[in-house]
Amino acid sequence: MTPRSTAPQDGRLDPMSSVLTGERRRLINLAYRMLGSLAEAEDVVQETYARWYAMSRRQQEAVASPRGWLTKVAGRICLDVLRSARARRERYVGEWVPEPLPARTEWPAGATDDGTADPADRVTLDESVGMAFLVVLEAMTPAERVAFVLHDVFRYPFSEVAGIVGRTPAACRQLASSARRRVEASRAPLSPTAQRARVVRDFKLAWQAKDINALIGLLDPDATAVGDGGGLVSALLHPIEGAEDIARFFADRTRPGRLAVRECTVNGQPGLAAHLDGTVLAVYAFDIADGRIRRIWAVLNPEKLRPWKRE
Repeated sequence: MTPRSTAPQDGRLDPMSSVLTGERRRLINLAYRMLGSLAEAEDVVQETYARWYAMSRRQQEAVASPRGWLTKVAGRICLDVLRSARARRERYVGEWVPEPLPARTEWPAGATDDGTADPADRVTLDESVGMAFLVVLEAMTPAERVAFVLHDVFRYPFSEVAGIVGRTPAACRQLASSARRRVEASRAPLSPTAQRARVVRDFKLAWQAKDINALIGLLDPDATAVGDGGGLVSALLHPIEGAEDIARFFADRTRPGRLAVRECTVNGQPGLAAHLDGTVLAVYAFDIADGRIRRIWAVLNPEKLRPWKRE
């Protein structure tokens, strides 16, 4: 999405325009990791650019580092969004799962306002956008999350983080340290990509065959499955615990006819997408360790599936 207000309104040639536009991808990457929502990340970046162009040329020229200014403003807006999101998510129907991101090949053509940019370029898919990682970030306080993402993921010094979070550098160091402990406590040894893809493929085949024993064999005994329908479509209101209960749930919900389940990439990791007549109805992300599925996140909320390809 191209910002509506990324050029001066009086027709002046802005020598900083190309530089500022070039910062957009970095800001989207930063905001998505802070918020877990591409739609909200785009809104944050839109508002950041709007604030820049609301300033006079003299005010803009007085900014020593436009890049630093954009980061500081975007970070503060993200902090405000996270604080308000806590209240919104308490009213959210069912479980809230971060918005899943497709691989480059999954983005629909013309997904931007002008159809000229590849939206897949907006978010770099690495470990810091894996669903398991984002879920851990959701458990942090807003200040912890912002400090951790800025410092540990984007390598900003605590002196700069402090100006965004509104704490001292020492306090920000403590916030990031606390967040880091949460991440490390939840992190399991990452299986090779080929192995994870094979487990997801076997899960799909067992699901389609309604083979409960095969499903149980692919799941960790203490596995958890979470569904997010956002109150807009039918989905689990509470997580399912245990391999057998999860296996029976999926086996009981195999739908015949035109519904197809295909392998895909979800937030840079092997996953599944269920679609009907070219429309994606659900996206499934997996946390896999030691060849077993530990967690499944099923996103059915159509508002979170907008980036996914409609054929």
